[in-house]
Amino acid sequence: MENVILTIHLILALALIGAVLLQRSEGGGLGIGGGGGDGVMSGRSAATAMTKLTWILAVAFICTSIALTLVAAKNSSSGSVLDRLGGASSSTDAPALPDTDALLPPTDITTPDLVPSAD
Repeated sequence: MENVILTIHLILALALIGAVLLQRSEGGGLGIGGGGGDGVMSGRSAATAMTKLTWILAVAFICTSIALTLVAAKNSSSGSVLDRLGGASSSTDAPALPDTDALLPPTDITTPDLVPSAD
């Protein structure tokens, strides 16, 4: 079910991008476009149809987004990620700290292996 909704969602995203790019600029969004009537869709009825199509695609895109959110929430309601990783562990069961003396450098420098030589 999730794969079907995701496929529809991706198709809607591509169609929405195409619908937005096909619309005629109505003057000065970024200073480009213009008043030429030689575009793909130049009539007012075509612009209204493209606007309606864009709205329909946008609403369908938002609906599939919400549906994907609900499906993901339903699938993850079985527990948290931490429960799936290592079983139920509480905060009182802290792991034992390593021996800190093994992490410190040696204090006895009389050992001949550790003293640098000037050969």
